[in-house]
Amino acid sequence: MSLKSSVITSLIWKFLERIGTQGVQFVVAIVLARLLSPSDFGLIALVTVFVTIANVFVQSGLNTALIQKKNADNLDFSTVFFTSLALSLILYAGLFLSAPLIAKFYNNQLELIPVIRVLGLMLPLGALNSIQEAYVARNMMFKKLFYRSIGAIIPAGLIGVAVAYLGYGIWALVAQQLANSLLVCIIMWFTVKWRPNFSFSFERWKGLFSFGWKLLCSALLDTFYRNMRNLVIGKMFTSADLGYYNRGDQFPHLIINNLNDSIQSVMLPSLSSVQDDKIRLKNLARRSIVTSSFLILPLMAGLAAVAEPLTLVILGEKWLPAVPFIQICCFSYAFWPIHTTNLSAINAVGRSDVFLKLEFIKKGYGFVVLLLAIWLFRSPIGIAMSVVITAPIGAFVNAFPNKKLLNYGYLEQMKDILPSFVLSLVMGCGVYALSQVWIGSPLIQLIFFTIIGSVFYLGIAKLFHFECLDYLINTIKEFRKRK
Repeated sequence: MSLKSSVITSLIWKFLERIGTQGVQFVVAIVLARLLSPSDFGLIALVTVFVTIANVFVQSGLNTALIQKKNADNLDFSTVFFTSLALSLILYAGLFLSAPLIAKFYNNQLELIPVIRVLGLMLPLGALNSIQEAYVARNMMFKKLFYRSIGAIIPAGLIGVAVAYLGYGIWALVAQQLANSLLVCIIMWFTVKWRPNFSFSFERWKGLFSFGWKLLCSALLDTFYRNMRNLVIGKMFTSADLGYYNRGDQFPHLIINNLNDSIQSVMLPSLSSVQDDKIRLKNLARRSIVTSSFLILPLMAGLAAVAEPLTLVILGEKWLPAVPFIQICCFSYAFWPIHTTNLSAINAVGRSDVFLKLEFIKKGYGFVVLLLAIWLFRSPIGIAMSVVITAPIGAFVNAFPNKKLLNYGYLEQMKDILPSFVLSLVMGCGVYALSQVWIGSPLIQLIFFTIIGSVFYLGIAKLFHFECLDYLINTIKEFRKRK
């Protein structure tokens, strides 16, 4: 019960942090989408790919190793801190010098050079607070992350909107992201008590790196793979096409950030705390998959069904080419609860070697499928469609080792989420069918179908006594009583 209470409290604060941050960011993105062109979003998406890949090296898997290690002390944290900071400065120098080559590769778009060099400053800024975030996560102090994120995202959003209004185009997106990183760094430094000692232990580094290097390779593979479509679309087609794809990913990714990522951020330290008890590990993993699937599957199905009126209402008619990308990304993200929970369980028991093997398997067939999509379709939508094959196979691959590690295999997991999956599919198909015969205001359509879909899903779940719904209701009641 103590662990359950800690998990629920942490989850609430993590969810509030994500929903607050993403809510503000979503509003800012809407305003910027109306002030800027699809090409601006496409160009920033290209630059962000390289910064994101470089940031994987900065994190280097050592942050997760700090969370997973049973008795991590200040020497461990200081060692990782100075490692991350040194790597960030080296990588920023490399990014700064390679900016002309990147611009040349993307059809001599010289405007990318200063953007890369300025946005790359996010690397050392991220290194400064990354260990503090690991400290917060390890101690499940997610309330601090809530105040940090809200305190940074609001002024950063205002800065981005102001720069866009003044007509500086892509620099509005640069200013927003850089201001957010700087403010996050400042707030974390003053709100988290941890400070690095001027000490470094090569022995501690080796111990953490023996676990973390596999996560580094895994994260590098995953990040490069997830951004491959951005790189290919940006190279083969126009920056506007990439902008449509990037905006299409925005809506489902917003939901995943707010729900699934909140759950998984809490699950890793929770699972790690009971890593020697396989029964409790399985129970926690099962609860995570069942609960997150019950919430995410209907949201993905509903979002895919109302993608067109949602785009018209929020982004405007010029963004309608993003609709099929929204629907494709919804399918891909629907499998994330299975992906992330299984991987968190594998990390929690210290099997980063298994984690790395899974990444090689998934990315191996993923690259093959992507190359086939490029060869067969030669269109942005065709390239995006490759996830229709890779997403469900990836869920199976991630679940496979946990049959042995937790006695919780893929078939049992599918059985657990089957009621939510079937109900979500019926609800989504019904809403989409009704939307095809609707004549009227997109705003009224969006509101009407959101209400109809929600009432149908929750009503049927309550009528047939879905265990996950009853669990959520009872948990909320228990939590309110304890408060």
